[in-house]
Amino acid sequence: MPLGTAGAVAASAAVLLALYALALRRTAGLAAAGSALAVLAATATGAVVGLRPWNVAGTALVAAGAAAVAWVLGRSRRRRRAERSALAAYRTGAAAIPRFAALAERDRLAVELHDVAAHRLTAIVVSAAAAQRLADPECTAAALRHAATAARRAMTELDLLTDRGGSGSGDDGSDPDSAATLAGIGALAAESGARYRTTATAVPAPTAALAHRVVREALTNTARYARGSAIRIAVDAAPELLTVTVSDSGGSTPEPHLGTGHGLPGLRTTVAAAGGILSYGPTGSGWTVRAELPLPPDPPGASGRGPLRRPPAPPGPRRPLWRGPTALDWALVVLAVALSLGASLLSDDVPDSFRGVLPSVPVVVLSGLHAVPLGWRSRAPGVGLAAVLSALLLWWGCDRAGWTSPPVSDIFLVYWWVELTFVYSAGAYLAVRRGLVAPVAVAATGGLALASAGGITGSRAAAWAALTGLLAVPSFALWRLGLATARRRERRGAAAARGRALLERDSDAAVRDQRRRIAAGLLHTARRHAANVAAAADAGRLDAVLREAREGLGALRELLGGLRDRDGATAPPPTVAGIAALATRYGATVRYRGPHRAVPVVVGVAAYRIAALLLAEGVTLTVLRLDAGVELTAPPPAGPGALRHVRAAADAVGGTLTRTDDDAVRVWLPEVFLSRSG
Repeated sequence: MPLGTAGAVAASAAVLLALYALALRRTAGLAAAGSALAVLAATATGAVVGLRPWNVAGTALVAAGAAAVAWVLGRSRRRRRAERSALAAYRTGAAAIPRFAALAERDRLAVELHDVAAHRLTAIVVSAAAAQRLADPECTAAALRHAATAARRAMTELDLLTDRGGSGSGDDGSDPDSAATLAGIGALAAESGARYRTTATAVPAPTAALAHRVVREALTNTARYARGSAIRIAVDAAPELLTVTVSDSGGSTPEPHLGTGHGLPGLRTTVAAAGGILSYGPTGSGWTVRAELPLPPDPPGASGRGPLRRPPAPPGPRRPLWRGPTALDWALVVLAVALSLGASLLSDDVPDSFRGVLPSVPVVVLSGLHAVPLGWRSRAPGVGLAAVLSALLLWWGCDRAGWTSPPVSDIFLVYWWVELTFVYSAGAYLAVRRGLVAPVAVAATGGLALASAGGITGSRAAAWAALTGLLAVPSFALWRLGLATARRRERRGAAAARGRALLERDSDAAVRDQRRRIAAGLLHTARRHAANVAAAADAGRLDAVLREAREGLGALRELLGGLRDRDGATAPPPTVAGIAALATRYGATVRYRGPHRAVPVVVGVAAYRIAALLLAEGVTLTVLRLDAGVELTAPPPAGPGALRHVRAAADAVGGTLTRTDDDAVRVWLPEVFLSRSG
């Protein structure tokens, strides 16, 4: 090999290694830009050293094919590294999934218990204490009637909480009390003497029930800490948003130590789980609680809140296929074009097929038709193979008509790796009966192409049959290899499904145990005090009513505090559900939107890791679960290089990072073809 040629080969190898390293260690966009610059440099170098125009074009095509291969190999290894890391993290953290499922159930029960018992007992204490101070027989009688009614309602609600396995609300999150509606909010306002204003008419039952809970908790806090204040309640409906505001002007505390300290924080978690936002704090001399609850859009032509439109899809690609595993397919397209056209243009003389416009058009078009279907190799191998074989048959027809050069037999011998690639994909991604057609079709079509060669003597039909049998051997070998890949993938999927089933079983058992433990002891403590209140009220003993209600609130406060204090130091499991526990440790809020469903392990771990980078004190993170993936939205992270780390973590699994109109960070993690081998 001449010294100059050896130097050129070494330089080319060094560039390809650099492009591979760039794709392995940097994001897809940066690696793609590096590949494009390398192709431009190779093309410019060819023009500068005086290569002929067709040689320059061939250099550009071959350089593009080589750069595409280096890029996709680096990207594939980057993705495999990310997947192995995610699987290892999941295996390490999966043992915590049942425990955190039990903790989540415990926290939900604590919220339900607070809503059921604390509200009733607080109202009893406030009314009984007021009646005791006034010493008015009518006020005393009214307080006793209220205590008896409220205590029995609390007992009924606690029984319902226990009977439903730890849920005092329906599956949709609604309150079992039939008054948990917009009309029920009006009744609460009338009972508390608040000024009430609403622009809402028709609101879905779960949203109305949650709004009712917000108003009830706010009024309970007002009764505890702001006796005698002026209360204002507003419920306003806007397109796809229900806003609930409860404010007071401040007042005196009628009884010390009535609060449990868990009402508003627990309500914030409940509102966030429904996709809303709860805020509260002092306003002047008083206090304001504000909830923003999402509303579903009205269907076209529906009456009620007026014509609402679905929000536009967020900007940015929903399926950035060129970043993910399917990038391999499109790199094969570039390689096939580079080899079929670029290699021909590197010859010393102009190839016959490029001597003029008319001869070159069929070759360029047929090369493209033969190469482009590789882009659907893994998504639609059957359709792609049909397109490739159709292009080969069309090439054979043009060859017979004398329109193309070189002959189709030469083309097939050099580039039939395209057909073999589809044969492997048919075994890997198609059902056995459908995939079995692929090696037969490739062998038969390839035999026809080879039998048309000029050197064939004798019967071409016999030559076609013999060549078809010869080509069937490697074709069926590749198909069986793809079939073995599919079976390995199925075994891995079955093993993963068994693991998920075992985790779900353990999680369900942990949740049931948590329910039984609370129902067997702690819930009964609150119920016993409520029963004592009812009995004392029936006996006309106001002092006993007040004492039992106070003791019940004290027991409830101790109960809720004890539940909250047993989190331990175990890290949350690296899953989408584990983000909620992670946010609690950061002092942040998570809003889950979209249907609750299982997501692939790699996507779940990536979402968890990115959430850890985005979460901070006071941050609200929105997790949107869609059929095609998971989206995270949050304010931009602080700290040098933090955003770069988020972008790199998303890019490693084929995701993207974009900025919204209000400068928030939106990370999209697709599930399409993720972790697909082959």
